Amino acid sequence: MVVDAATLEEDAALIADCATAAGALALQHFRGDVRQWTKDDGSPVSDADLAVDAFINARLCAARPGYGMVSEEREKAAAANGIARTFVVDPIDGTRGFLRGEKVWSVVVAIIENGLPVAAAIAEPVRGTLYTAVRGRGALRNGKPIFVSDCGGFNDAEVAMPAPMFRDGDFAQAGAKRAPVLPSLALRLVRVAEGRFDGCVTKTGPHHWDLAAADLIVQEAGGRILNLSGGVPRYDSATTSHPPVVAAPRDFVDVLRARVAAAHATTSV
Repeated sequence: MVVDAATLEEDAALIADCATAAGALALQHFRGDVRQWTKDDGSPVSDADLAVDAFINARLCAARPGYGMVSEEREKAAAANGIARTFVVDPIDGTRGFLRGEKVWSVVVAIIENGLPVAAAIAEPVRGTLYTAVRGRGALRNGKPIFVSDCGGFNDAEVAMPAPMFRDGDFAQAGAKRAPVLPSLALRLVRVAEGRFDGCVTKTGPHHWDLAAADLIVQEAGGRILNLSGGVPRYDSATTSHPPVVAAPRDFVDVLRARVAAAHATTSV
């Protein structure tokens, strides 16, 4: 299906407004007395997650009743026959940090078409920051263009990754530094898009809602997100989890990916 640019721009504005409003709602619960519990997979969830999820679902489904909806709190597969576009949502990415009162969490909304993201919005409410992207239109932070770093090798590269991976891949010996740990994976990835990190490596198991929006923002800022075999993640599979992925500027991503792939063979992350 050929993307209708005018409609896609309207969709991008819709999810940007929705992510901003949902972030404001989440802030009402932040550092408050919210009920929390553990899901079957061991991850935390709270009344705040469910309230933000319900808000996003109601707003987007009312505006685009023909679109699909996939959310961390609903966990439905993105593939759906006859549906041209699907919303992919993480109502609060970085719930652990949110519940600890830490500032680095986000509200994430993407639109996928034919398995790939075409519009994205990631709100970082505490900082009042909104990252957006539309396929072929570039990536923005609060309306201003952002770009990946000019990193092309490991010397002085700052890369977010699991500690065992950093150790087993001898990244320090190669000259790299491990970036600070952020509770929100989406924000770790957009730190690459805005050039604050030179790369990001995930553990096994990120889901569609963790990756799709940030994937587009990284791409539109001049970077790439790849799995360890060099493939591009798709977001229309019935299984929502992914193998590890690597995000980095185009001149660095394959160098980083190769070293991570070698290290991954010897570590369980």
